[in-house]
Order: sequence, then C-alpha cells, then structure tokens
Amino acid sequence: SKLAALFEHPLYNIPIPEVTKKDKLFVVNPMERFSLRSSGSDEWVSSSKAETLLPTGKTAYDTYPAWLKFHVGINRYELYPRRDPLMPTLLRDLATQRIVSSVQKSGGTQLKLIMTFPNYGQALFKPMKQTRDQETPIDFFYFSDFERHNAEIAAFHLDRILDFRRIPPVSGRLVNITKEIRDITTDKKLAKTFFISPVGNVCFYGECSYYCSTEHALCGKPDRLEGSMAALLPDKTLAKRRSWRSPWRRSYHKSKKAEWELNPNYCAQVRETPPYDRGHRLLDLIDMTVLDFLMGNMDRHHYETFEKFGNDTFLLHLDNGRGFGTHSRDELSILAPLRQCCSIKKSTYLRLQLLATQPYRLSDLLREALAADPLAPVLAEPHLRALDRRLGKVLAVVGRCLAR
Repeated sequence: SKLAALFEHPLYNIPIPEVTKKDKLFVVNPMERFSLRSSGSDEWVSSSKAETLLPTGKTAYDTYPAWLKFHVGINRYELYPRRDPLMPTLLRDLATQRIVSSVQKSGGTQLKLIMTFPNYGQALFKPMKQTRDQETPIDFFYFSDFERHNAEIAAFHLDRILDFRRIPPVSGRLVNITKEIRDITTDKKLAKTFFISPVGNVCFYGECSYYCSTEHALCGKPDRLEGSMAALLPDKTLAKRRSWRSPWRRSYHKSKKAEWELNPNYCAQVRETPPYDRGHRLLDLIDMTVLDFLMGNMDRHHYETFEKFGNDTFLLHLDNGRGFGTHSRDELSILAPLRQCCSIKKSTYLRLQLLATQPYRLSDLLREALAADPLAPVLAEPHLRALDRRLGKVLAVVGRCLAR
C-alpha cells in the first residue's frame, strides 16, 4: 500500500504541539457515560438519569458512538489525528447506518439533506447531480456550476493525503429515495416535491434559491440515488464557528473583477490586515489555495474556524462540491495567493515535493484511497492524471518564488 507507506514517512510524523485542556474543543467528564433515553426522544443524557441502551465499555469513552468520539477529539491543531483508529468505523457508519430521519438543510443554492442515524449521529447528504465523466461546460461561470457528490468524497481523501486534515470525514452512499427519504421525512416542504417521472423513476427537487425545480429534479434508478455523506461538525450551539470572507474571494459577477485580480501588490495589503498580520493564518490560507488548485475549485468565498481557539488554529475546508469539475484545463487564477505572496509552509512544500516522486505519486495515492469507498470509482481517470500535472505547476510557482 502506497498510502500506508506515505503515512509512515517522517514528513507525516511531525508531532503536533502538546494538547492541553484549553486546546480541546470539548472537555469531557471522564465519568459520563453515553446513553440514550429509552423514550426515544432525540437527546442523549447521562446514564444516571436514564437506562443505558448502548453496551457499556470499560470507560465512559468506550460507550460513545464514533461520531461523538470524532467531536470529542477535535483540538486546536487538527480536526482528527493522522493515525485515527476511529476513521474506518466513522466512514462505515456514514455508509451503512440506518437512516431514521431526513430533512432538507436550509439555505444554500442547491438541495442538501440532513440525515440522522439511530445513534443520533448526523450527516450532510449531497445527491448526485453529474456523472463521473461529465465536465463543467467551458462557457459556464464558476457560480453556475453544480455541486458534485463525488468531489466531496475525493476532497476529503485529498485533504488527508496532503496532511491538512481539515475536512470532516465523507463517504459515498447509495440511498433508497422511497424508504430513506420520502417515507420518513417530517419536512413538509420537501415532501411536496416528490413525483414519479414519465419513465417511472422516483424524483424530488426540494426548495432552495437556484436549482430546486422539476427541471433540476433528482431522480433515482428507479429509486436508488448516489450521494455523499459528510459527518456533521458539532452543533454551533455547542461549538461556535466563525465565518471569514476570503481576501481572494471572486467577484461573483459576470463582468466585474475582484481587487486581487487587478492589483499585483494586493498581498502586501492583506499582510497588514488582521488576522493575516501575525501567526500562521496567511500560510493556512495558502494551504487551502493549493488544495483548491489541485481539485480545480474556484468557489472558495469563505472559510470557517472554531471560535474557541481564536485566530491561532486551523481553517475548516468545508463545501468542496465544486471541485473536480474539469480535468482538461487548469485554473491558474486559484493560485493567486501563492503567486502574489510567495509564501508557503516549509512542511507543506516538502510534502508536495514528496507527492511528486514516483513512490508517492499523488494520483496513485488518491486512487488507492478512493478505491475503498462504496461508490468507487469516485473520480474518472483524467481527473486523477490532472492532479499530477497541477502538482507540477504548484511546485513551479514555488520554484519561481525561491529564485526571485
């Protein structure tokens, strides 16, 4: 396994700083056991107040389901550890746990559902809108593009291979629209949008601002539908997140350009603006830029951080559905932060150089990682080959910066 060899490499074993109590997202009472109220209400309470329905382990932590262990493990430095023994279980849960509730997620331009499992874990379901071999039409603006379920799956694995670990776990899943959405939804608005197509397929379209209409309906075959299931982050009432507008955000206008596209010295301005004037925030943003360029994602208008950790923490790389839309061309404008600032973390640069060598070729690693997904093959071959070409272009930009 090339992937196993990669994670054994010294560059993937650089220790993170010691995690103290204040560096943890949640401080958990070690005596608190996880249990579910037998009345079936959707809250978990301490076992002193309820009959324990889950098998109890040696310690309270053993009684937690995988999604809760994932939440408890989040700290200032990483969303999940490199050698996370929990990951296979969490991905399997996302792909196989019984769905007991599905409702539409509010907001956004495209249909997404929140799925709930019997152990109260929740996942964000993005349905399949495009086949693997379709490319985004060349005349489309980036903001008219569909969100792709397979891009969400591939982005999680790519982010992990780059050792960022800033995307919550995602698995592919084949969902039965009738049994796992229509028959169990309590969402009245969603329920009204189901219909049977002229050829007998079960379809629905939900309610949202752009792509929710019969013309953009999601149809099963006849009721089987592919999608991505992403583990939800802790509820914002428990762990507040702050949303930051990216300094290199695009104009989202058909003819206007953003300031960074017009001003070659734009980075000097950014470097004087908090939070980019100190710490590693700008370097973290450049990490995100590299990830976006490799997958061709032009839609990074915002990013988020956990409020508890202030400015000294990692960026969450959420919403990656507009990646992997084109493999035949590379959008160099995505690399603007790297090109204009000529800055990159040494550790990131060394890992990128490693991923350009034969034993650790990036395309081979991602192909191996995606082969284990229930919806494999997740990406068409040309997308995997494009990764190696784009990696070469990132290294060339860094090379020019070093020469300068």
